[in-house]
Amino acid sequence: MIDEMTTVLEPSPLPDFVETKYVKDITNRALSYIKAGFPVHFRGVSGTGKTTLAMHIASKIERPVVMIHGDEEFTTSDLVGGEYGYRIRKVVDRFISRVLKTEEDMVKRWVDNRLTVACKYGFTLIYDEFTRSRPEANNILLSILQEKMMDLPVGRGGEEPYLRVDPNFTAIFTSNPEEYAGVHRSQDALRDRMITMDLDHFDYETEVAITQAKSKLSKSYAEIIVNIIRGLRESGKCEFAPTVRGCIMIAKTLKVQGITPAGNNGAFMQICQDILASETSRVGSKTNQNRVKEIVKELVEKHNVSKSKTIESRSKKTEEAYV
Repeated sequence: MIDEMTTVLEPSPLPDFVETKYVKDITNRALSYIKAGFPVHFRGVSGTGKTTLAMHIASKIERPVVMIHGDEEFTTSDLVGGEYGYRIRKVVDRFISRVLKTEEDMVKRWVDNRLTVACKYGFTLIYDEFTRSRPEANNILLSILQEKMMDLPVGRGGEEPYLRVDPNFTAIFTSNPEEYAGVHRSQDALRDRMITMDLDHFDYETEVAITQAKSKLSKSYAEIIVNIIRGLRESGKCEFAPTVRGCIMIAKTLKVQGITPAGNNGAFMQICQDILASETSRVGSKTNQNRVKEIVKELVEKHNVSKSKTIESRSKKTEEAYV
C-alpha cells in the first residue's frame, strides 16, 4: 500500500502539447535509451522544455509518475523516507474475567518517501532540477541506477537491508548548466550512469507552433512574435537569451487584452519591451534593460511592418478573388 504522504501522478497527454519533427526526434531517442534500460537526463538552460519533455515521455511509458524537485535542503531521508510521528499500540488482556491487564507501547512510524515508492512499485521517477540538491543527498541513486538495488536505512524495519528495484522503474532527470546560480556539480559516477541529452532552444517551426498552441493566436501573429524573440536572441546583446517562454508571455497577454501585433501598435511595442527586458536582465540591471528595449523597438518595427504588409497583401488577393 502506498503511503498517503506520497503523491503519485497518473500519466496522460499534456494539454496543448506540440509534437513537431524536432520534438518527435528527441522523444524517440529518449524512449529508445529508456527501453535499453538507461535513465535519461535532459540538460539545458531555462525555457528549453526539459520538464515538459520529461512529462511527455513519462506519458508514453504509461506507468504512474512520482515527481521530485531538487532542493538545496534535501538529505537522503527526503528521498528515501524517515520516521514521522508515532504509532501507539494498546493490548487489553481479559483472559481472566476478574483481572484487566493492559499493555501500551509507542514506536516511531516510518514513512517511505518518493524515491523508495518509485523503486518499490516500478513507477516512473521524474527528478526535476536534480543538481539543485546537494551531491551527497543523491548518492543513494548510484546503486539504484547501476545495481538496481536500494540500500535501506536501519530504522525502516524489515529483515532485508536492501530493496530490489522493480524492473519497471524508470528515471528521467533534468538540470540546468553548472554555471546557473544554486546548481551543484553532480558526481561523475552519477552522470556516468545516465544518458545526457543537451537541449538547445527550439527550432523556428516548434517555437511558432508552441506560441500559437498556448495563446490561440493566428499563425501569422505567432510568427511576428517568434521573429522578434529570435532576433533579440541572435543579437547576443542581452545578459540572458530570451526563450519560448517570452513568446508565450507576449502572445497570452495580447490574447487577454484583445490586441493584435498589427501595424505600429504602441501597446504591442510596450508589451514586448516590458516582457523581454524582464526576461533577459538581472533584477535592477537598468543598462541592459534599456539596451534590450532599444533592440526590441527596432525588431518590432522591422518584423511587424513587413509581416503586416504581407498579411494586407494576402487579404487584398482574397478580396480580388471574390470580385
